[in-house]
Amino acid sequence: MGEQRTALISGAGVGGPTLAYWLARYGFRVTVVERAREPRSSGNPVDVKGPAVGIARRMGVLPRLREAATGNTGVTFVDANGRRTGRLDMRAVQRPGEIELPRGDLAAILFEAGREQAEFVFDDSIASLGQDERGVEVAFESGTARRFDLVIGADGLHSVTRRLTFGTGLVHHMGLYVATMPLGGGPGQGSRDILLHNVPGKAVAVCPVPGGEGAFFLYRAPAEPGFDHRDTGLHKRMLARAFAGVSWRAPELLERVGSAADLYFDSVSRVALPRWWQGRVALLGDAASCASLFGDGSTLAMAGAYTLAGELAASPDDPRAAFQRYESGHRRLADPKQRGVRLAAGLLVPATRHGILARNLALRMWPAVSAITGHLRPSPSP
Repeated sequence: MGEQRTALISGAGVGGPTLAYWLARYGFRVTVVERAREPRSSGNPVDVKGPAVGIARRMGVLPRLREAATGNTGVTFVDANGRRTGRLDMRAVQRPGEIELPRGDLAAILFEAGREQAEFVFDDSIASLGQDERGVEVAFESGTARRFDLVIGADGLHSVTRRLTFGTGLVHHMGLYVATMPLGGGPGQGSRDILLHNVPGKAVAVCPVPGGEGAFFLYRAPAEPGFDHRDTGLHKRMLARAFAGVSWRAPELLERVGSAADLYFDSVSRVALPRWWQGRVALLGDAASCASLFGDGSTLAMAGAYTLAGELAASPDDPRAAFQRYESGHRRLADPKQRGVRLAAGLLVPATRHGILARNLALRMWPAVSAITGHLRPSPSP
């Protein structure tokens, strides 16, 4: 490659460590900066499927992913008394080799694969970017400054890299809010199904995960004025207001929310950009094309990282050409996922009682509907 190129990756979730691994393999000197103090330990199950399975195999992490698999078998819809009203069979639509595992486990496994080949800096973030024809000057919130040949934003829905490079107004609320929370305990030896209860415009679920269970909330609502994705107190108040009066296990779970230390809550949103790169700065994963909740975000992030690393290795002296080839190829995977969000939301959280009844009837007559919903997968930002 000649002179070793330097790359800064913002975000140590799924896409960031995958990209760090492959760029380092191709001879880049890589630094990953992450706002959190340590790798995320929580999150609902996500899927590793399609191209991501082969990427995980080439990284040597596939056995560990399989060890962390949830083993979940389906989604059982229940009424207020816990009686079954419909079911999605995950095994009927999963392809051989696909893996479902908690997002925190996936991120931790990818971090371990990349940490020996790249520098990881936690509890810091990009404060400003200034690029020229030869590189990018980066100032960090910690007060330090460094120069890199390339900067890649893999920092999720609320990407600081995207904001600094492309501005604001690019994230569009899709009329839904989602929350997840670990419950601990154990799912026992019974069914490995997710249990989900609907009322019009709302869904609450309990999901088996390795070593315990997790709670899932999804509800329809317009954009909250002054919404802050880091304000946990606001999130708890919004959940309490939205699910007041909902039966089944909702009262018990809301009580747990009140004292939760590890609550994930965010708007279900779509990121729409005409282009994913500018000069020597590019975006990856949810930062570029998030359709959170139903977007197969983890698989897309791994696939995008692999493609981006390969294109940069093919033309290290011309990153703009590499970014253009990466975007052209990866949009063919990402764009269809964004277009399916509204249909999937209509199936998982119907807006009316009639919609709930129609969905349950469809489940009995058309099992393949589960292929459209993508199961029940939030894609939280790092």
